[in-house]
Amino acid sequence: MHHRPRLIALAGLLAGAGTLSACSSSVDVSVADKASSPWCAKAAAQWPTTVSGEKSREVSVKSPTVHAWGDPAIIARCGVTSPGATSRQCFGVSGVDWVGTTLSDGMSFVTYGREPAIEVLVPKDYSPEPLVLGAFTKAASAIPQGPHRCSA
Repeated sequence: MHHRPRLIALAGLLAGAGTLSACSSSVDVSVADKASSPWCAKAAAQWPTTVSGEKSREVSVKSPTVHAWGDPAIIARCGVTSPGATSRQCFGVSGVDWVGTTLSDGMSFVTYGREPAIEVLVPKDYSPEPLVLGAFTKAASAIPQGPHRCSA
């Protein structure tokens, strides 16, 4: 048996979330604060079937707004707060703006300018991590783009 890496979210970035890890049967996750938004229901209906060639995984919560793929798990949650002005890496992928944060064992990405936002946690096993974001274009595009963009 090998040990599975865990994505440890930054406390300031993920209010209310703790350690997110892959378990033998399901992926331990938490529902985001704004997951009950009707926009998250629309986004969740657009989660991809596969991400980076990885199939869907069962998660520990009964909410369509949280989803996982692969082992180690790529995790997506709708209902987080979109980042405000930031000096962190901000870039567009297929018309969706994302703010990236490097974690100890991967990266966290949060949609920028969409409220509520979608967060995607990508283990370093899928490096370069930003390449998985294209799979989330349909889901992220279900939430309207506000006035804030990565570049003017």
